[in-house]
Amino acid sequence: MQEHPDDFSMVFEGAAGQGVQTITSLLLPVLRKSGHHLFSCTEYMSRIRGGSNSTEIRVTGKLRRACVSRIDLLLALTPHAYERLHARLHERTLIFAEKETFGEHWDGRCIDTPLSRFATEAGGAVYSNVSAVGVVLAVLGIPLERCTAYLREQFASKGEAVVEHNIKAAQLGYEFGVQLSADRKPTLPEPSPEQPRDSLMMDGTSALGIGAIAAGCNFICSYPMSPGTGVLIFLAARAKNFGIVVDQAEDEIAAINAGLGASYAGALAMVTTSGGGFDLMQEGMSLAGMIETPIVVHIGQRPGPATGLPTRTEQGDLDLALHAGHGEFARAIYAPGTLGEAIDTMQRAFDTAQRYQIPVVVLSDQYLLDAVSTINADDIERLSVKPDIVETDKEYKRYAFTEDGLSPRGVPGFGAGIVRVDSDEHDEDGLITESFEMRRLMVAKRLRRLEALRREALRPTVIGEPNEAEIIAVSWGSNRGVLEEALERLDDRCVAGLHYSQVWPLAPESAGMLGDGRKKIVVIENNAQGQFANLLHRETGIVAARRILKATGEPFSVEEILEKLTEVAHGQST
Repeated sequence: MQEHPDDFSMVFEGAAGQGVQTITSLLLPVLRKSGHHLFSCTEYMSRIRGGSNSTEIRVTGKLRRACVSRIDLLLALTPHAYERLHARLHERTLIFAEKETFGEHWDGRCIDTPLSRFATEAGGAVYSNVSAVGVVLAVLGIPLERCTAYLREQFASKGEAVVEHNIKAAQLGYEFGVQLSADRKPTLPEPSPEQPRDSLMMDGTSALGIGAIAAGCNFICSYPMSPGTGVLIFLAARAKNFGIVVDQAEDEIAAINAGLGASYAGALAMVTTSGGGFDLMQEGMSLAGMIETPIVVHIGQRPGPATGLPTRTEQGDLDLALHAGHGEFARAIYAPGTLGEAIDTMQRAFDTAQRYQIPVVVLSDQYLLDAVSTINADDIERLSVKPDIVETDKEYKRYAFTEDGLSPRGVPGFGAGIVRVDSDEHDEDGLITESFEMRRLMVAKRLRRLEALRREALRPTVIGEPNEAEIIAVSWGSNRGVLEEALERLDDRCVAGLHYSQVWPLAPESAGMLGDGRKKIVVIENNAQGQFANLLHRETGIVAARRILKATGEPFSVEEILEKLTEVAHGQST
C-alpha cells in the first residue's frame, strides 16, 4: 500500500540539455487528459549545460498548489541525483536510472533502466527523454496511445522521420516499464470527477500574461532578466493578435522610462524585471510618482543580494518594492499566490495604476512563475480597466488641485490643451516652482490618494475559521498553496490562516482579522528577516509570535510548514 494513496509525487532529474523539461511537457498533458489533478514545479542551476536540475510532478486526487518533499518515483539521468535528492527519498521510492552512471548509492530501490540504449535504437541520444516518458507511463498504467497521439501532434512540423523516432523511443521505454512486477507498480489517485473538461493548465508566467492582456496592456518594454523575462516573451508572442507594442530596451533604466513615455501618450504600459533590474528602475519609479503617470512593474523575485542565485526563488524584494524611489509618493503592491490571483491582480494592477495615476508593482517569484497547475475557465473573470483620460481644453491644468488629489489626466493630441509634465516640483500648470507653499500643497495632493487606496485594498483570503482559532498563520504571494494544504493536513480548529495578495497598502480590516493582538500570529515568508511580518507590525501594531522563514533559494514544502505549524499548535519552542 502506498503511504499517500491520494497523492503521488514524481521527480525527474538531469543536467541542463538532457531534456528534463521535455519529459514534463510530454507527461503533463497526457496525465491531464486522464482526469487527474496536477501540480508541477521546477528547480534548475544557472548553467547553460551540466549541473543537476529537477522537476516535480504531483498527481493528486484533489486540487493542490504546493510542492512536497517526498519523492515516490525518481527518474535520474545523472549521477548527481542521489547526493542532491537523497533526503527526499523513502524506503518505497522507485528509482529509475542507469546503473553505470548512478554511482555508489545503488540499492534495492533502484531499477536499471537502459535509456541510452533505447535512445540509440530509436535514432540517437536526443531521444532518451522520450524513452523515459514511455517508462513512466507504463509504470503508471496509462495507455501508450495517449502519448503517441500527442507526439504526432507536437512533432508533425519536423517531419515524419522525427515523429517516428520519437514514437519508437516511447515504445521502447514503455515495453521496458510494463515488465516491472505488479507489486512494485504504484497506484495513481482516482481521476477527479470534479476536474471540469474546460479546465486550463498553465504556469504562473502565462497567468500574469493573460491578466495583462485582459487588462488591455498595449505596451511592454523590458530588458531581459530571469525570472521576469517570461512575461515579456508571453506578450511578445501575442503582440500581433492583441496590438501590443513590444520593445526590448538596452537596460532597465531605459525600459521604465520608455514605459512612462508610452503611458504619457495614453498607452497601458508595463515593464517586467527581477530585483537586480528593479534596482535600476528606482529613479523611474520616483519619476512616475512626481509626474503622476501610471505604470505597472512586474518583479519576478529571485535570491539576492547582487546576482545571488539567479535561477532560484525567494520573497526578498518586498522592502525594495515598498521603498523604491526617493521621496514620498503613493504606490500599490500586489503579490498573487495562485493562477486565479495572478490573472486577477494583474488586471487590478493596471486598473489601480490608471485610476490613481501611480506606479503599481506586481510581486511574483521564480517558484510561482514556473509552477504549473490548473484553473477552471469559469473562474477567470475579466475586470473593467479603462484609462481615465479626458479631452483637454485651452485652460487645462495637468496638476489641478482636486478634493481627492487626482487631477484630470490628459494626453498629448487629445484636445486643445497642453499636457505639461515636469520631474521638478511644479504648479498646477506643470511649470517649475520654488514656492514652499506650492511644494506643501503638491506633496499633500500626491499622498491624498493613499486614503482611497487603503479603503479599496483587497482583504486577505480566509483559510479556515480565524474567529474561532487561537493561532493565525499568515502568508503572502506564492505561499498560499502550501499554507492551505498544511492547514488541511493539520486539521486543528485552533489554527487558521490568512493569505495576502495585496501587500500594500493593507486592507483596513487587517488588524481586526488578525485578532487585534489577542491571537498568536505566525508569518510564513521565503526571506531571512520576515519583511511582511515587519510590515504588519508597523501598520497594525501586531507582533508576530513566530516567523517561519526560509532563504535558501528553495520554496517551502508542505511537510516543512506542517511540521512548523504542529510545533506552534502544541506550544513547542522554536
